[in-house]
Amino acid sequence: MEVKVTYFEKKGRQNTAQVFDLVRVRAGELGVTKVVVPTTGGDTGLLALAELEAFQVVAVTHPAGYKEPGEIEVPEATLRDLRERAYGVVTSTLAFGGVGRSVRRKFDTWQTEEIIAQTLKRFGEGVKVAVECTLMAADAGFVSPEEEIVACGGTGRGLDTALVIRPTNAQTFFEIKILEFICKPREF
Repeated sequence: MEVKVTYFEKKGRQNTAQVFDLVRVRAGELGVTKVVVPTTGGDTGLLALAELEAFQVVAVTHPAGYKEPGEIEVPEATLRDLRERAYGVVTSTLAFGGVGRSVRRKFDTWQTEEIIAQTLKRFGEGVKVAVECTLMAADAGFVSPEEEIVACGGTGRGLDTALVIRPTNAQTFFEIKILEFICKPREF
């Protein structure tokens, strides 16, 4: 099989529109119906709903307290809009940053899930984000190991990465399959 992979010159949100274009094409070719997207402040999630309207979009946000204690970064009105329009919205503990992050901060020692995250970042921040969001979407019941999905990620805000993935849950992490790279930044 020969499949085209797009490599962006630079990481970042300036690639978002092209990521959506590439996702529409490849997901359509594969018959994939679900697309997982990260959305820190809600903008990327809303944009995904507009750009990927033929797909079931699962928006994954940071948990409460990620940036500020007790606060969710997505404004309430935006979160309500996402919940009404998206196939699913996940706001939960990060798969690679829960209790282990607390242990690292308290005892200055890395934990397994953060080592996995750092390893995935060797392929780019967006790869780590796409995999983590896939685990979170699977744990929330929006995607299944029985299907292939497209998962997107980014560096900071917006998107710069898209992968074809066969999902799994966080507790069965080593069963996840990254089947294809659709796009990613070459420099990160």
